[in-house]
Amino acid sequence: MSFWPKSRKARRRLTILLAIAPVLALAVGLAMYGLRDSISLFYTPAQAKAANVAPGRKVQLGGLVQHGSVVKHPGGDVDFVVADQQATAKVSYHGDLPDLFREGQGIVAEGSFDQSGTFVAKQVLAKHDERYMPREVAKALKQQGEWRGDGAGAPSYDRPSPQGGGGREATG
Repeated sequence: MSFWPKSRKARRRLTILLAIAPVLALAVGLAMYGLRDSISLFYTPAQAKAANVAPGRKVQLGGLVQHGSVVKHPGGDVDFVVADQQATAKVSYHGDLPDLFREGQGIVAEGSFDQSGTFVAKQVLAKHDERYMPREVAKALKQQGEWRGDGAGAPSYDRPSPQGGGGREATG
């Protein structure tokens, strides 16, 4: 029994298919290889810790800027903490922050984690009005019970702890 069909028309179609298949596979492979670094995944601090994001992998980190965590250094370096209800992540950024950046507000930082676990941001994006929050941030915060829109209370890390220590007083 032969691999080739007996019909001349069927043999021609099979030959064309066998010629096109490797070219198509090569094109798809090259496209996937070229796009591998352009994908930027979004994480909240808890999701980033759970996913064990590799150092140097470009991601977006979003959440609320923790009250009292913003430290401005000479030379334009800024350190702050981005938090959700379950975890926090220290962020280091060099440059000018957006005008609407402030403690207690939602942000998205683009960059990567370094070897020590600090998120080194290349860009920081802040919400642009009182009602706007990036869809990914709002969805992740709602899933974790951290959502502060629509009359929700202060986040858990800003509420005083029942033991009277460790927490911070809510500021509005």
